[in-house]
Amino acid sequence: MNPFEMVVAIIAITAIASVLRAKYGVVRRHKGEEFIARGPDPEAERLRAEVKALKDRVAVLERLATDGTSALEREFEKLRDRD
Repeated sequence: MNPFEMVVAIIAITAIASVLRAKYGVVRRHKGEEFIARGPDPEAERLRAEVKALKDRVAVLERLATDGTSALEREFEKLRDRD
């Protein structure tokens, strides 16, 4: 094996290892020790909840838009009577 092939092999092994670490969630700490980050991401959970709330709001708006004008007027009357 000549030196050029050895350099290419080292780079390929390093690239494959970094892809596998990213896939399985292995994170390096500042002193070189590794740990596997598992569990739900709080930011992802917050975004999922926000998307669910927005989908619910869109569903209500779609229902109001597709119902006849009488249903929309009834909704407005309910809101006026509530205040």
